[in-house]
Amino acid sequence: MSTQAEGQELAAWARMLADATRATVCLALLDGRAWTATELARLAKVSRPTISEHLNLLVDGGLLTEVRQGRHRYLKLAGPETAELIEGLAALAPRRTEVLNSLAAVSKRDAFARARTCYDHLAGKLGVALADAMTERGLIDWSDGVTLTPEGTAWLTDLGIVLERRPGRPAVRSCLDVTERRPHLAGAVGAALCAHALHEGWVSHISGGRALKVTGSVRRLGLPAGVVRELLPGV
Repeated sequence: MSTQAEGQELAAWARMLADATRATVCLALLDGRAWTATELARLAKVSRPTISEHLNLLVDGGLLTEVRQGRHRYLKLAGPETAELIEGLAALAPRRTEVLNSLAAVSKRDAFARARTCYDHLAGKLGVALADAMTERGLIDWSDGVTLTPEGTAWLTDLGIVLERRPGRPAVRSCLDVTERRPHLAGAVGAALCAHALHEGWVSHISGGRALKVTGSVRRLGLPAGVVRELLPGV
């Protein structure tokens, strides 16, 4: 395929995200859940027929996949690589100064920046701090991309984490964080750490979004005490 043809294909693919409604849908699906078209229409503030057109385009383009359960149709991101792409693009977009008019809105924004999920891995200040701590301890190595070291494998084993390897998904991958503008960890390692932290109660979901509530037990991830204090609201 010629470079020109590849450029045309890339431009056609990029146009899928060059729409506020479709971009809003993709950002919402970063929570890793499968949503109904009705839920996504309500979120994007468009009609049911309008959202259906947008969803069909995203499914046909390979960004979303649909799951049928009885008469119901659910939509989710096509996979972790798609989620990392969306998060990375959002992180590169210019940031506007948002005027918040209530304490609730400020608290919601701060919780989102402090700790959240990015598809199936940890993001926000927590995710970036975890990547930093693992780097400092020699558990991951950045000299040739990002790789899990033998020490990192041993550490995961000590935590009781068994990696689930999927074809085509690397053990560890960096994902540019949308709020911190620095990388957090994705891939099989990132997913396993997130699942383990949720299972152990070190973090828990806050209803209404991707934000996570952090407990003091999150220091089990090897985070410095000062970072843990920063992650605990009201401390």
